[in-house]
This record gives sequence, C-alpha cells and structure tokens, in this order.
Amino acid sequence: MKKRVVLGLSGGVDSAVAAYLLKQQGYEVIGVFMRNWDSQLNNDILGNPTNDNDICPQEQDYNDAKAVAKHLGIEIRRVDFIKEYWDKVFTYFIDEYAKGRTPNPDILCNKHIKFKAFLEYAEELNADFIATGHYARVEHHEGKDSVMLKGIDQNKDQTYFLCQLNQKQLQASLFPLGNITKQEVRKIAEELDLPVAHKKDSTGIIGERDFKQFLQNYIPAKPGKMVDIQTGKVIGDHIGIMYYTIGQRKGLGIGGSGDAWFVVGKNYDQNILYICQGDQNDWLMSTGALITDVNWIPSIKPQEAIKCNTKFRYRQKDNPVTLTFIDENTVKLEFDQPVKSVTPGQAAVFYDGDVCLGGGTIEKVYKDGKEIEYL
Repeated sequence: MKKRVVLGLSGGVDSAVAAYLLKQQGYEVIGVFMRNWDSQLNNDILGNPTNDNDICPQEQDYNDAKAVAKHLGIEIRRVDFIKEYWDKVFTYFIDEYAKGRTPNPDILCNKHIKFKAFLEYAEELNADFIATGHYARVEHHEGKDSVMLKGIDQNKDQTYFLCQLNQKQLQASLFPLGNITKQEVRKIAEELDLPVAHKKDSTGIIGERDFKQFLQNYIPAKPGKMVDIQTGKVIGDHIGIMYYTIGQRKGLGIGGSGDAWFVVGKNYDQNILYICQGDQNDWLMSTGALITDVNWIPSIKPQEAIKCNTKFRYRQKDNPVTLTFIDENTVKLEFDQPVKSVTPGQAAVFYDGDVCLGGGTIEKVYKDGKEIEYL
C-alpha cells in the first residue's frame, strides 16, 4: 500500500510543487488548508489593507489551494486552527511586543500549529507523514534520530523557522523542496501549468499589514523620547518602543547632517528609545548571550562546551560561537567575534555545518562578560 502523506496546502506555489513531487515519489497525498486567522474575530482592522476586498486573502488562498488539488488530482480538506493560533502564538507575540521585545511568530506557528495541531489532525487521518513546502532537508534513520539540514537553496533555507521542532515532529515530517531551488520550483510550476505558477510569495498574516497600525489593534501606543546613548541628549520623539528593533535605521524621523542614526537599545521602564550615529558604533556590538527555552533537536545534549555556528536573524550569516548548556533548557554563548544587533526576544538558532541543532530565545546579551542592560 502507498504511504499516506498529509500536506499543508496553502494556496502558494511552494506547497503546490511539494504536492506534485510527493505524488511523483509514489505517496498518497491529502492536501489540507489550514485556516489560522480570522480578521473579524481577531479585531484585525487598523492596518489591514484588505478590509474592503470582495474576498479576503485567506479565502482566495483556499480557492487557489482547491484549484491546485483539482489540477493534481488529490483530495483537499480544510481545518481551522484559529483558536490554537491565538492562544499559543499570537498572545505570546503581543505580550512580548508589549515588553519592548521582538519575537518571531513564524517559529511559534511551526512549533504549535503546523507541526503539532496539524500533526495531531494528520494522525486522525492515519497519515504516515506530514509535509510542508519549507525549504529544508530531513534525513530519517531507522532506530536513530532524524536530522534536519539546511535547504540547498541557501537564499531560501528556512531551518531558522523550524528550530523548535522535536524528534517526534521531525520524524513524522517530509520537506520535498529541500533539494531544489526556488527557481526550479517556479520552473516546475510553469511546466505543469499550475494555477499558482506565477502567484506572489506570501509574507504571512502580519507581513501583509501596516505593522505599526496593526499593533495598535492590540497594544496602545505609548510615545516617548529618543535619547542619544552617548551624550544623554534628547534627539526626538518615538511613537512607542514596541515599533522599533535593535539596529533599525529607517523610520526614525531624524534628519540633519552626519552619519545615520540607529536604534541601539530600549529602556522599557522609562519608555526611552536609545539611538546612536553610525552602524559600526560599539553600542550595537556584543560578545555573548544567554539563550532560554532551548529546543535541542538531537536526543543527547552535549555535556561540555562545543563549537558551533549561530544565526540571530533569518538569512544572517553563520556566526561561530562556543555553546555551553547551563541547565536543561538554557545555554550560554560566547562569540568568536563581536556580533552586531543581537536582540532579546529574537531567536538564536544553532548549526553544525548544514545540520540544524535547534534554537531558543535570546534572553540576555553580554559585552565582555557583563550584561548589556540597555537591551
């Protein structure tokens, strides 16, 4: 009998080509469209450019997914995870932003929705595997750990967003696009005349919004002062520290001569946004970090310090570090070289070459052994 794969069919080109490749490999493929957001129910009004559309983007995506399923001759189902997304992903996202931190909702969505709630749904359908259109690779070994590796398209590799997957989730997962490039995906879609062959890539729920207005649906804006961290002088006003990220240059509204201004820190209690001129200034640099809520993908954690690489942002270059577990879910990182704009609340993801070892949340940032308190 054919092995059954339940595939997240989003209505985009990546999952459509993933469905085709799985069929070519001999699997029985069931497409499932996941509905994770309801704009009306979730008060998604300010900053939403689609309020007056005849059909909401999510319904259009579902129609596209149905068209792909029909074109490929596979079954399609629809399932709602709106409550799960709100409870497990969005409330944490908003709570962190209210504290002046910048979490990554895509990592949380993969952890709690696409590889947990979705996996549980697929198990009800007696699936052998689940699959998505992520650009990542997985190697399954009988009786041993499954291993996640970067996708061969280094520009599209999405293992950063998959760093919270555990062994159960990874062992049940397939990533059909891991060994091909985005360019090849588009070419396959065109050759198959798929209905979504030329569809623009999605940027997710939040990416389609005016971000500042979107946040105002859930967190009141709290204006304050922008202060030059070197001189202590007030340079201007900010509209709310939640709207700014460490290292940000654009959108500060500061003119005048000299080097550009950058965000270098936040004082949440006093509602101060610290800024400094020049992107190579020392205020942006750090030499270590404390990472909490660590998910370690291999079954066995290292008992001693190890050398590995870390990404602190998606598509950032690998940064060589020394990693040491200090308890079951916390690691200390010491950077080989100072790293710019390492930011509390964001994700740190660990690699051994192309192998993704896991990741966690940046809790504290250090410079020369001392915590950087303005972060």
